[in-house]
Amino acid sequence: MQRVAVQRDDQRARNERNAERRAGRLRRSLVCAAAVPAVALFASACSSSGSADAAQGTGGGSTNTATAPAGATAASPTVQAAKYQKLPEPCAALSKQTLTSLVPQGVKSGKEGTSDDVATRGSCSWSSLDNNGVKGSQFRWLNVSFLRFDSDAGRGSGDQQAETYYTGQVREAQSVAGAKNTKSEPVSGAGDQATAVRYDLKKKEGAFKQQTVVARVANVVVTVDYNGAGLAGEKTPDADTLTKAAVQAVKDAVASVSTANGGSAPASSPSATPSGKASATPSGSPSASASPSKSSSKKS
Repeated sequence: MQRVAVQRDDQRARNERNAERRAGRLRRSLVCAAAVPAVALFASACSSSGSADAAQGTGGGSTNTATAPAGATAASPTVQAAKYQKLPEPCAALSKQTLTSLVPQGVKSGKEGTSDDVATRGSCSWSSLDNNGVKGSQFRWLNVSFLRFDSDAGRGSGDQQAETYYTGQVREAQSVAGAKNTKSEPVSGAGDQATAVRYDLKKKEGAFKQQTVVARVANVVVTVDYNGAGLAGEKTPDADTLTKAAVQAVKDAVASVSTANGGSAPASSPSATPSGKASATPSGSPSASASPSKSSSKKS
């Protein structure tokens, strides 16, 4: 009887251990089963997040943000090309009729100024002196200068640069040291802009009547300096007549710019004849001192 009881106890213990093992396996199975959906959910969430990031361009995937092409730059500023590319020969810019009017017998006395670039700047001067001995002399001096400007992206168009220089030339003529009775007036029919400035200037040789006419035609500025004086007791020339002659000279010069660039020159109008006679300047004439100090063709 005792042996049977012991066997029953052993069997009961084995059954309990088996039940515990089965329970343990069941708990582990339940834990794993519960863990699988969580992992799947996490993986799904990561996958969805990655897809969203890729679509929005915020994750590690490619973006849809537009970018400028490599090497693209803003358009460079441009300026209008200069109208005139050449200048006339300075000593051939005025007609013989005009020269005869301004320097009656000094037509062939033209002397070309030095220039390091004849396509950009040039000048020519003439002088005459009618020496009447003890009765005095009539003196005339004429200078014509040209300055051409090329268009430049940094400095502006040729026309703009020429206009600035034109304005400076007019102001310079209006502010000559020692000038008296200065008068300025616009000139028509001489390019795009033109101004005549006249004044009296006292020198040791006598009283001079000075005329400076500045004109701009597109990208070229023309400056005519013309003065006259009655020396050693000779009558002082009439300022109105001298100014009229200087205006004709600037019109000739402006027309020569168009001709030099293949254009046609307008028909010339009658030239005015300054009062007083003149002839070629002899050696020792006062032409150097009579020349205006600010009649250069320098580029500003």
